[in-house]
Amino acid sequence: MFSLGSWLSALLGLAWGWALLDALLQGLVGACAVSVLCSLLKVYLYIQCLNDPERQAEKEAIRTQRRVLESLHVVMLTGVLALVGSRVAALVVLEFSLRAVSTVLSLGKGTHSSQLYLLCQYSLGCGVSCGLSFLLEGAPHRTCNLVLAAGLAGLLAAYTRRLARHVCTLYELHSRARYCGVCILLLAAGHGIPQLLWNALAITFAVADLAAVVLINRDFLSTAEAVRFWMPLTICYTLLVIYMQEETRQSTGRRPVYQTVLVRMGGLFILLLTVGRWTDVLHVLVSLLGELWCLLRAGVMLEACRRQDFGQQSRLDRRLGSRSEETS
Repeated sequence: MFSLGSWLSALLGLAWGWALLDALLQGLVGACAVSVLCSLLKVYLYIQCLNDPERQAEKEAIRTQRRVLESLHVVMLTGVLALVGSRVAALVVLEFSLRAVSTVLSLGKGTHSSQLYLLCQYSLGCGVSCGLSFLLEGAPHRTCNLVLAAGLAGLLAAYTRRLARHVCTLYELHSRARYCGVCILLLAAGHGIPQLLWNALAITFAVADLAAVVLINRDFLSTAEAVRFWMPLTICYTLLVIYMQEETRQSTGRRPVYQTVLVRMGGLFILLLTVGRWTDVLHVLVSLLGELWCLLRAGVMLEACRRQDFGQQSRLDRRLGSRSEETS
């Protein structure tokens, strides 16, 4: 017969195993969401570059991205999201939401930032993970629900990756011949992909922000303890957003993107050294790796988005300049 100690150790080991499985499944769903985002944005950017004779080099760079890196990206991101705790993931989500709102408000009327779709990759994964933790907390069949969610997310990611490969391989031929239904649909409505992604991200981050606030506040035993955490966090995030807005205006190229990641994670690291736990500090370092991995993986598309945003802003400035001359 087994002793009481062996039964307890077996029970604790089983609980730890289920918790690890749930974390991996949540990370997989978040990684698949990032994969869907990148695949649809790849389709949009490829079509835009194909229609612009001056962007043929960018088109070729997007088309020749290695397919094996797509699967590696999902695996790596799944591991990173599984390792990051819900507390740090919630902080990452709130920080990006504040930064996204600030960026949108600072843009001119009639413009949008394509780079924002790629800059939100890791935050989107954290947001999906936080949302699942919040929605499935206390659910009797939590693991089964996560398995179902992971299966559906995997199918959606696989289909969007197939769509991206089809477009990069055959869209140029099919759009001229007009005999492929998918390519004809993209030819007619492909310009609406950014708006589709924008609506989906808005809903996702709205749920994620609510979940993030709840997940953070549940660790506090009193209002005074919560205030001691939220006050320095709010000040830190506000200063970070102001600094990053000024840095973005003054710098060009990829440098400010990576510098922003280092500044954000550095600020969060220092903040959690004072008001967090030692596990939070380790999770910030893991988050830094996740952010850098996502940006390095999307380097080609990030450069294409940067040039597209720059061209759009230049056209808008010329239009405003001509209108001011006409009125004067």
